[in-house]
Amino acid sequence: MIAFLNDLLWSKVLVYVLIPVGLLFTIASGFVQVRHFGRMWGIFGQAFRHKTAQPTSFQALALSVAGRVGAGNIAGVAVAITLGGPGAIFWMWLVGLVGMATSYFECALGQLYKRREPNGNFRGGPAFYIKYGLRSRLGPGAIGLAGLYSALLFVTFGCAFVVLQSFALTNSIESAFGAPRLATGLALAALVGVVIFGGVKRITNVVEFVVPLMAAGYILMMLVVLVLNAPEVPGALWTIIAGAVGLEEAAGGAIGAAITNGVRRGLFSNEAGLGSAPNVAAVAYVPHPAQQGIVQALSVFIDTIIICSCTASIIILSGLDANDPDIDGVVLTQLALAEHIGPWAEQFVALALTLFVFSSIMYNYFLGETAIDFFTSYRPFVFNIFRAITLGLVITGASVNLGAAFGFADVTMAVLALVNLFALVLLFPTGLRVMRDFDRQLKDGREPAFDPDRFADLDIDREAWTLEEEDAARLAALRANSGA
Repeated sequence: MIAFLNDLLWSKVLVYVLIPVGLLFTIASGFVQVRHFGRMWGIFGQAFRHKTAQPTSFQALALSVAGRVGAGNIAGVAVAITLGGPGAIFWMWLVGLVGMATSYFECALGQLYKRREPNGNFRGGPAFYIKYGLRSRLGPGAIGLAGLYSALLFVTFGCAFVVLQSFALTNSIESAFGAPRLATGLALAALVGVVIFGGVKRITNVVEFVVPLMAAGYILMMLVVLVLNAPEVPGALWTIIAGAVGLEEAAGGAIGAAITNGVRRGLFSNEAGLGSAPNVAAVAYVPHPAQQGIVQALSVFIDTIIICSCTASIIILSGLDANDPDIDGVVLTQLALAEHIGPWAEQFVALALTLFVFSSIMYNYFLGETAIDFFTSYRPFVFNIFRAITLGLVITGASVNLGAAFGFADVTMAVLALVNLFALVLLFPTGLRVMRDFDRQLKDGREPAFDPDRFADLDIDREAWTLEEEDAARLAALRANSGA
């Protein structure tokens, strides 16, 4: 049944929805991910200037990168190559590039419709922009659709992906060090527990430190290998392109597999259009919703174009047979790196994956908590129960089958994406309004600040848009100059 549903959703439905929607958003927005590419990098400095207790824009980025950069970049890339050939990586790239625009709009909308909770924290994401953004159009159906999304978010991220991440890590540690998987799972659960029982603030503080460390270390190692194999890199890139369009005889009959697995693993890796990142984007304080959309588009670029490409190049340049039934997932990446720099590479990948998985589980837990919060409206004791369940799932992941974990996650992820993409298409005109308001202020030479009065027709939480002193002063000046 899982295989049937996966084939239906990925080969016959989602492949023909995900990329066209991303292209629509890209073209209609005037290639927003290209126009603001430079600003994506320069915006980091603004993340540390405010003095509220809310997570910074950089912390929200770190948490979303923690989720995007994980088993999908190490095990997922290897699975894509195994099932779809090197050409699958090309379709991962395409999903990433158009997905930057999709991520921009979904994260901007997540910020726009965020709500302030009794403890002062923000909550937002697809369930919120479906409920509050589509209520006037869909009526009670908006609440039902938002509830469906939250339930799928809980099952996919709060449950399935926690198991999957734990499996990837324990399998890698067992291969590299011979450590029993259950022992590794128990140790991982202990570390996870220390963080998640500290709440959202502790999670963001931890990932703010861990994510840059893990990403920089992994990318540096990959770059060393690419430099050592520089003459062969163009050939590896050609293998990817040729496999994607069937220019090689061996790949001519496998274009469908390349597209399906590239899109599937691309979405699993960068999550653009899935609606997961907006839940994280909404917790940060920013003076304008589009600002967080820009930052989150960058996280897709980091994940797919940089890190996934590095992993794919290492595997292709190694010369290993990706079709070997005894080599799958993360083990293929470990052995490929060992071909380049020696046996100790297996231990390096295992340690890198430890940081990747640890931070990803923080992210997955947060999304599960957000899904629960939608139904319970801030009940701390319920969060504590879920925290205990999360630790149990981590331990369970130390003994499950990889195929079953990927298969189940693929089904729920596909349905989750379809619900979110449906809502994004309906809310796209609102997303364009937010983008144009941001662009207009930039064109006038101003650092943008969000004015709720200009969006009075929308069901937004004005309390959540109480700006800090510096941003409020800028908004006051903007209103004065416009005659408001």
